Amino acid sequence: MRSVSWLDSGSVTISQPMNRVLLGVLLGLAVGIADVLLMLPMKFPDKTQALLGAFFSRFAIGFLATNVSLPFHFAVSGAIVGLLVSIPDAIITKAYAPILVTGIIFGALVGWAAKYWAA
Repeated sequence: MRSVSWLDSGSVTISQPMNRVLLGVLLGLAVGIADVLLMLPMKFPDKTQALLGAFFSRFAIGFLATNVSLPFHFAVSGAIVGLLVSIPDAIITKAYAPILVTGIIFGALVGWAAKYWAA
């Protein structure tokens, strides 16, 4: 069992790690929703299409970064997945920096979360 403390507000005991596929779906949903929320204030010719595309791209990062096993540090593995999934969107939209940076950050965070929360 592992003990996790959050800002000294108490201790949570994790008795069983979560299934990787389920965790990937949950993290994919979280990352997809986070990216859509970041994009809501922006203007697009077809906003629904842009938001759906961003959601599913980020969902893929969450799912794949949780379930991939590369011979690197877990955050680096997640960042690599985030970069690779983000490259096509960045090329199509020509918005390289925001798409690649958020993809790398989300991937690294998901990789870290998978290391500590997944079975």
